[in-house]
Formats: sequence, structure tokens, C-alpha cells
Amino acid sequence: MIAQLTQSVPALERALTILEMLANSRTGLTLPDIVRQSGLPKSSVHCLLLTLQRRGYLHRNEKTSRYMFGLKLFSLANTAISGLKLREEAAPFLRSLVEKTGLTVHMAILEQDEAVLISKVEPPETSRLATWLGKRMDVHCTGLGKALIAQLPQEELSRLIGAHGLPRHNENTVASIKKLRENLAQVVRLGYSIDDEEDEIGLRCIGAPVFNHDAVAIAAVSIAGTIEQVTANNLPMLAENVKQTAASISRVLGYCPGGAV
Repeated sequence: MIAQLTQSVPALERALTILEMLANSRTGLTLPDIVRQSGLPKSSVHCLLLTLQRRGYLHRNEKTSRYMFGLKLFSLANTAISGLKLREEAAPFLRSLVEKTGLTVHMAILEQDEAVLISKVEPPETSRLATWLGKRMDVHCTGLGKALIAQLPQEELSRLIGAHGLPRHNENTVASIKKLRENLAQVVRLGYSIDDEEDEIGLRCIGAPVFNHDAVAIAAVSIAGTIEQVTANNLPMLAENVKQTAASISRVLGYCPGGAV
């Protein structure tokens, strides 16, 4: 009842109306077309179209002046679809990892050069971490991020670093390109990554990549806990659990280490 009484946001309603109109148009629509079909004021439609275009959700053909869906919408759709499939396939393995370690488990994918959380499983009676589905995180200072980018070709890694830099979150954050490359080489060698209070003081994370049938790291799994929960003594055992979980999910996705399926 409360949801029904809560007012919608008019500007958002109008933007969604425009997107739905464009979805039903094969060749796109011009500004006058949208104004005529929607019955909205021309000034409002123009502002909404400009905003959607600037954010990458719409593209305007300079020759025809027609608006069409931009690449960002397709990116979001692909992310949502792949994320749903991954979550479904990974769910039992993530729950098992929580049971084995007693720590919060995350899964993320690489989207627009950031690690995006698509799954989170928490153990009962534990302090809640400030993470949520859809949260976007830097890749150079998180266990999930490092696991996702460790397998990237060097030129792609250079592009990513050039575009986003290495923002420092605290004094532990890796802020050197050379140090990051050394760190990622270690991830490849060991099969897992570590965020040792690099993203947030007092927290440690261990991540491992999830591969698809083409041997591409399409996701990463991690466990996260306080520095009292993840210590030098139990880190090797915890890392092995994370690696085994990532490997199990990879096998379900058709990954065959050392050869084609």
C-alpha cells in the first residue's frame, strides 16, 4: 500500500517513456517524432534526450537526426544477462565456500574497467560488510579486481591503467604501475589475489578468477574478513578454498585447464 502511495519521479517516468518508444522503433525517432508521440513539451524532451545521449544510453545519427539506443544500454543488458546466469551456476559453490570459511563471499565481473558485484553470500551472525549487488570497485586494490585483470593482455592492462589511473584509497594501496604488474604476475603464478588492507583499512580479501570455456576470466570469487579473521596463519588454507570454488564454477562453465573442451 505504501509503495502505491509513493509518488514516481516525473522526469524518470518521461525518460523511460522515451526509451520504450525508441525500443518499438526500428529506425529510431527524431526529436519532433518523440514530441508528437509522447505529448511531452519539446524543451523537456530535448533535455532528456541530451542527458541520455551524454550518458551513452542514446546515440543521435548526425545525418538523419534520429535517436537510437546507445552502446551503454546493450552493455547493461549483456551484463545483467551474463550476471544472472553466473549467479545461478555459482550459487551452490558460493554457499559452500561460506560454510567452509565462515566469511562473506562475493562474486564480481569486469564491466567498464571496474569490478561489479553480482553476488554476495554472508554467514549468519556476522558483522555486515558495506557491500551490495551492483557495487562498483576499483580493480587495482581489491581481491576481486586483481583476479579479474591479472589475465588481461599487457596492452589492455595499460589502457585500463591509463584511463583510470591508480587512485590511492589509503597508505596500503598499490599506486605504482610497476608494483601492480608485479602483483598481478604473482596472482597468475599463485592462482589467487590478495587485498591486504589496500581498499579498506582493517579488511583483507582473497580472490580467484573464474574462467569460461574459452579460458577467459569472466568473473572472480572472493572471501572478505577482518585482519583478525584472515591472518598469515590461515591465509594459505583460505586461499585454497577460494581457488577450489573458482575452479568448480569454471568447470561448470565449460573451462578445461590445459586444453580445449
